[in-house]
Amino acid sequence: MSPTPEPKTKEGAAAPEESEEPSEGKKAAPKEREAKGKAAGKAKPAKGPAAESAKKGKPIPDNPNFRYIVRFAGVDLDGRRSTVLALSGVRGIGPRIAETTVRLAGISPAEMIGNLPETTVDGLEELVHALPSKVPAWMVNHSTDRTTGETTHLIGGDLETGVRDDTNQMKMIRSYKGVRHERGQKVRGQRTRSNGRTGMAAGVLKKEAKAAAAAAAAGAAGGGAAPAAAAAPAAASTPAAPPKAGGAAAKPAAKTSEPAAGGKS
Repeated sequence: MSPTPEPKTKEGAAAPEESEEPSEGKKAAPKEREAKGKAAGKAKPAKGPAAESAKKGKPIPDNPNFRYIVRFAGVDLDGRRSTVLALSGVRGIGPRIAETTVRLAGISPAEMIGNLPETTVDGLEELVHALPSKVPAWMVNHSTDRTTGETTHLIGGDLETGVRDDTNQMKMIRSYKGVRHERGQKVRGQRTRSNGRTGMAAGVLKKEAKAAAAAAAAGAAGGGAAPAAAAAPAAASTPAAPPKAGGAAAKPAAKTSEPAAGGKS
């Protein structure tokens, strides 16, 4: 006898039950991912100068009194930079002056300026102003003042004011450099043949443009007389119309007869 189909139907019914388990697992996986995503979203990244320095690869200071912004000579300096590089960000202080100042103060050039106490930073600023008495005269930027004759080193806004005052003084006394400043030309002896040109740009004008410009200039100078004078030669150059028979020819004859009659009388 042939086997009954009941076992087949049981096996066929069992197959969907097995297939339901993985489908539930597939449904559970996205839920777990959503839960993980929510947990990751709750953990917000840290903000602040420390986080920014970590992103940029700069060292994170351990000093609790660390200052991320240091005020020096009216300029805000980055406290995470070394003292030499931070001081060179001030107008009038270059790498050589910055390193000289730091070594005279007995500070490590690689030390971050934010680790320095405020009193030390103030001492650095005073030392910069006292540089003329501690370094040769060729190292400072204002070796001889024209009015007082003193040797100083100007930084920040004082440097801008000093340069402007010196330029104005040269203009007033009409020195060669002052005149060159007024004209906007180069002051230090550079060539001006191929560069340093000022004023209107030199270009090539076409003949038509030149003729139109000349005509406009002549019209503006002569006013209304120029057009009338131009019209007179044009009228003279036109040929006279030939006389017509009849009345046109009789009129000149009548005019000529009048003087003859007057002469007889």
